[in-house]
Amino acid sequence: MPTAIWLTSEAYILHKGVKMNIAVIIGTEAKGCTYSIKEAFLKPLRGGNEIVEYTLPKDMPHACIGCKACFMKGTEKCPHAPLVMPIWDSIAKADLLVIAAPVYGLGIPSALKALLDHFCVRWMVHRPELIMNSKRAVVLTNCVGPFFIARAAQRDIMNSLSWMGISKISRNSVGLIEGIVWEELSEKRRTKIVSKVQSLAARCSANNPPRKNLKTRAAFFACKLMHKAALKSEEIPSLDNRHWIDNGWIKLPEEKMPRSAS
Repeated sequence: MPTAIWLTSEAYILHKGVKMNIAVIIGTEAKGCTYSIKEAFLKPLRGGNEIVEYTLPKDMPHACIGCKACFMKGTEKCPHAPLVMPIWDSIAKADLLVIAAPVYGLGIPSALKALLDHFCVRWMVHRPELIMNSKRAVVLTNCVGPFFIARAAQRDIMNSLSWMGISKISRNSVGLIEGIVWEELSEKRRTKIVSKVQSLAARCSANNPPRKNLKTRAAFFACKLMHKAALKSEEIPSLDNRHWIDNGWIKLPEEKMPRSAS
């Protein structure tokens, strides 16, 4: 790999003086093009930053079984909580979330979909965490054919991240018309891919956290109205509404407020 490309990106990032927590989720265990593109993105970020990586399905092999335990009893009651919670904790701690995945059948790998399904309880419509508003995310995909084929798969990931409250989501898609084996791609092609993802890595290393965008604000406001309406008909607030009350986003109707002893 051309040394000049690595040094240029590393010099830029070191100049910015950035120290970040980075959580990485890779949607395949194969060390092929997805792995190589992910490594190209991360290499200039490895110096001085804390990076934790999860590989699917190895680190979370279970599909959501629809038991609704997370909604009805709490996220710790999910039967897959011992595997899901460490990944979520890393995401919550991270300044930057990176998701790298191949495209299978015009969509994301089933293992990645299974993980994202477990995070639906964290969506704004349920129990959002405001800390997500200050994060950046990057979606890296590759597919056989033109790069735009991956857009549908990227939208699946980006929609999930957006509903978690992440406002700043960047993406890069690589179309592998030339071949699907990284080592068999031409040097020129690999250099172009590396240069593009490293340029993206440099842009993600900015010190200032992103602002909550208009789309995120609108979605949060709509969810707030929904929870206020639902709360009026609840004898006991649901776990979702309890979360919103505890965060001060909504209040119990006055007639349901506990009365102090006279």
